[in-house]
Amino acid sequence: MMSILKATGPHLMAQPTIPGDRSAMGPNKRRHCAAFTLIELMIVMTIVAILASIAVPHYQRNVIRARETVLNENLYQMRKAIDAFYADNRKYPDSLNELVEKRYLRGLPRDPFTGSAETWYTIPPEVLDPAMGDLGAVFDVHSGSDLVGLNGIPYRDW
Repeated sequence: MMSILKATGPHLMAQPTIPGDRSAMGPNKRRHCAAFTLIELMIVMTIVAILASIAVPHYQRNVIRARETVLNENLYQMRKAIDAFYADNRKYPDSLNELVEKRYLRGLPRDPFTGSAETWYTIPPEVLDPAMGDLGAVFDVHSGSDLVGLNGIPYRDW
């Protein structure tokens, strides 16, 4: 082990010292360790937990609000395509896929709450006069989700 010579006292006598030896620093020159106590760590962890418990519900609500916005836009675009199909053909499409086949939509959007493009719920047109003939099968479209929106209305009723 390597020792370092240190000059001390009025006589400048050399004394061997070991690095990190606290006894060589004298009784009044104690070095403070830069560490946290368990209590300090617990207080910090408690503050972090409180902040997280406040932030997580806001984050989840914003995620739901974003999905609702996507659902509104998807429904708007599909209903707009159904209306354009009716205006061009004087009948409603027989399926949502027909809107894609005839290029009224680029693709069938996913329902943000079910995660699938196959769960859309379609409503056929009401036939008031049988002489009108075949009016098609898709008059309106709704989400296939059973969840309820932040406004209290189920998504299937949007």
